Amino acid sequence: MTSLDKSDAAADTLTGGPRRGRGRTWGRTGGRVRSGAPLALLLPALVGLAFLLLPLLALLVRAPWRSLPDQLSKPEVWQALQLSLFSATAATAVSLVLGVPLAWLLARTEFPGRGLVRALVTLPLVLPPVVGGVALLLALGRNGVVGKLLDSWFGITLPFTTAGVVVAEAFVAMPFLVISVEGTLRAADPRYEEAAMTLGASRFTAFRRVTLPLIAPGIAAGSVLAWARALGEFGATITFAGNFPGRTQTMPLAVYLALQSDPDAAIALSLVLLVVSIAVLAGLRDRWLTAAS
Repeated sequence: MTSLDKSDAAADTLTGGPRRGRGRTWGRTGGRVRSGAPLALLLPALVGLAFLLLPLLALLVRAPWRSLPDQLSKPEVWQALQLSLFSATAATAVSLVLGVPLAWLLARTEFPGRGLVRALVTLPLVLPPVVGGVALLLALGRNGVVGKLLDSWFGITLPFTTAGVVVAEAFVAMPFLVISVEGTLRAADPRYEEAAMTLGASRFTAFRRVTLPLIAPGIAAGSVLAWARALGEFGATITFAGNFPGRTQTMPLAVYLALQSDPDAAIALSLVLLVVSIAVLAGLRDRWLTAAS
């Protein structure tokens, strides 16, 4: 062993792990492996990167930048923007009220069939949105399992209304919040809650005063993800709520409709959705980096 190898080995012993040098790492056998991606992996990676970025770049290149203010100031576009922001915010509020207790139930309690319940909760993540819209119609439509009772007892009709938009968006967005909050709850130390209860606090008080502040970052991240998912929802919304301007026509529906008659308006709305998506990713970047480290 050379003097350089001996000094590296001593440094590894003192620091508790292999020391990284410029352009090389240490393997299990002590041999040096040069960093850098092999060509067989680099080429597909670059092709994949281009595949993901090219459509977004094309959207930016073909955007009607000069007429963009006029496009966004059209009454129908403004209506879709307002409705989308309102419905996404309302769907996120519904997801918070129902999703946080559900996440706590999955993370903190043991009951038969918990794995099945968790699978059903996450099902909307992989379920085609149109299928979700059909399921909502069968459940909450005027002739649905629950919808006919709502109509006959309380006179409440959800399909093809603004409330229906909120319901459809909450259905597809809530799993994002539940998963985020459940993961944060599992990472949080339950001994803080137990200590609060030993001091006389009820379980709900311990949850409200101790647990909620601990999991606030997870709730915030899940809320942002749920809001962004609700903002971009299309399939379940058009199936359950329809496409009525000013009442149920959200931004994704307006993009689809404008693409057939006014491509510039469709591009303008798409740019707004793109900006929102980038803002969501930028807002969650610090949390992802912290989790990764």
